[in-house]
Amino acid sequence: MRKKRTSKKNPAARVATVPWVVVHVRALARHRLWVRFVDGIEGEIDASPLIFGRRPGVFEPLQDPKKFAKAYVADGVVTWPGGLDLAPDAMYDDIVAAGSRVTR
Repeated sequence: MRKKRTSKKNPAARVATVPWVVVHVRALARHRLWVRFVDGIEGEIDASPLIFGRRPGVFEPLQDPKKFAKAYVADGVVTWPGGLDLAPDAMYDDIVAAGSRVTR
């Protein structure tokens, strides 16, 4: 008798289908981030308007440079301790529109 096959979603499959999966992030001075995406696009994002804007909301704790510097990549998304994250597709679009570098 054959084993039943179960279908589980493969998180790596997402990597192959969308270009905006973040593979590396580095926090920079003045609340900026350097990000690299799975397709090689990389560039700088200025997060200060979001963090210091009129209504920073949940992002207000990131006004502290030490907290902001704790950015890391989790499941292809720029994330901070406490569950804060940024939309990778919007960052990707901004970098492409501003003129990005491709590293291959």
